[in-house]
Amino acid sequence: MSAWLDNLPFPVLIGDIGGTNARFAVIEHATAATLRVPNVHTATYETIDDAIADVVIDKAGARPKSAVLALAGPIAGDRVPLTNCDWVVEPKKSIARFGLAEVVLLNDFEAQSLALPELTPGDLDPIGEGEMTPTGARVVIGPGTGLGAGALIRTRDIWVPVPGEGGHIGLGPITERDLEVWPHVERHGPRVTAETLLSGAGMVRLYNAVCASDGVAPALETPAAVTAAGLAGSDKQAAETLALFAEHLGRAAGDVALVFLAYGGVYLAGGITTRIAPVLKAGGFRAAFLDKWPHQRLMERMATAIVAKEDAALAGIAAFARNPARFGMELGGRRWRG
Repeated sequence: MSAWLDNLPFPVLIGDIGGTNARFAVIEHATAATLRVPNVHTATYETIDDAIADVVIDKAGARPKSAVLALAGPIAGDRVPLTNCDWVVEPKKSIARFGLAEVVLLNDFEAQSLALPELTPGDLDPIGEGEMTPTGARVVIGPGTGLGAGALIRTRDIWVPVPGEGGHIGLGPITERDLEVWPHVERHGPRVTAETLLSGAGMVRLYNAVCASDGVAPALETPAAVTAAGLAGSDKQAAETLALFAEHLGRAAGDVALVFLAYGGVYLAGGITTRIAPVLKAGGFRAAFLDKWPHQRLMERMATAIVAKEDAALAGIAAFARNPARFGMELGGRRWRG
């Protein structure tokens, strides 16, 4: 079987499967509008196939002939567990249950990177200066249930997505305040990774560490509560947590941008980034992003922006489903046929 994909049989089911929410849509044919179905909380269904059967097949009445699903986790083998939820994706079972001709699995931030050529200036909320070179490498990074990262490279007139697990790069203390907070950071292994702090659960870990360093009891228990109190200024530690979150995200984004020399731009994806946009634009994120001695001048050339487009990952998957030849996607081990 070829590792390259020329076309998919329509209708195509597309899905962006995160640790907390799954987003599905159906494309009837190559030029059809994307038919969105309601979001699914992954905890509501025992398996992804149960969710598809209920929300897509039964309620939406759609009968897809193929599927392209983006998953929050690395893809290997015929059983693919998601990193931050209990679902295990098994393409052979999906093919048998729904009569599909083909299933393709992507990494979730690979899907986010596929969306980057589709974005217009109106889809972006810029942070600071910099220029997005049209053919330059692009990087997307986004905190959510975990922390995802991916890249998109232009070569031989096609876009080549580069999936990875960039959320698990190391993160360490730099400033004096970091050194005060860091000893109180809850960790589940020997390292503090970027995802340890730059995720929904990570925001609560960071808040608890800030409270501990200040000698106060934490009053907030969820990412939403920390975000709301921090933005309102009603909780001193929550406000500092958001500022530190933005600073640490700037460091992590700058590290990934350096790896790829992201002159095509660095894009912040996910619901957390849009909700805390005022904090990200206040200066701490961009300052930390630029602070890459001896390459600050190089970093200044790179533009950074929040992706404001709703369902950007689904838009990227849809672009691939409609015209796979536009992208240099090597699908060995990630493509199954009925």
